[in-house]
Amino acid sequence: MRRMIDQPARWSQATVYPDMWADPDDDPRNKDGASPEGEPATLLDFLTGYRMTLRMKCEGLDAERLARRSVPPSTLSLLGLVRHLAEVERDWRNWITDGDPLPKLYGEKDADFNGAVAEQAVVDAAYADLEREQAATDAALAEHPDLGERVGKDQVAVRELMVHRIEEYARHCGHADLLRECVDGRVGQ
Repeated sequence: MRRMIDQPARWSQATVYPDMWADPDDDPRNKDGASPEGEPATLLDFLTGYRMTLRMKCEGLDAERLARRSVPPSTLSLLGLVRHLAEVERDWRNWITDGDPLPKLYGEKDADFNGAVAEQAVVDAAYADLEREQAATDAALAEHPDLGERVGKDQVAVRELMVHRIEEYARHCGHADLLRECVDGRVGQ
């Protein structure tokens, strides 16, 4: 088994632009047509792009490589990021509601990363959790189309929740770039 500190060869799947993750014509994040109209559509477009980027960074890896941790003592792994983002999607719903908070998906603090073990069942569950929690949070926020509306016990603006979600995914996509490069040398855009 190779360790993260071993030096993998750098590579890219792109053929036309070898310094990119994918050729622009093959990149599913590139869309033809006009950019989104209005602030809500623009925010959702950015969120969708970062969600897709995270999935792209994890594509083609088996359970062992997804669960591989970066550098000790860090618990960071690509699988841990998937689990973490499922956990935070659920937590954002707690910000929207006035009711009792939803329980954590993975239990105690940092269980999202500590429980990211190299088992296919854990990988499958993590992706299912992420899809379910993203859909539930999207649906909860769709009930509040006014970005200036204040929601939940803390009266947080819907706009702030949307921007925070984008920031969370963007930050972790940066982590995913580095993790993926350590796993197999693949570099991204």
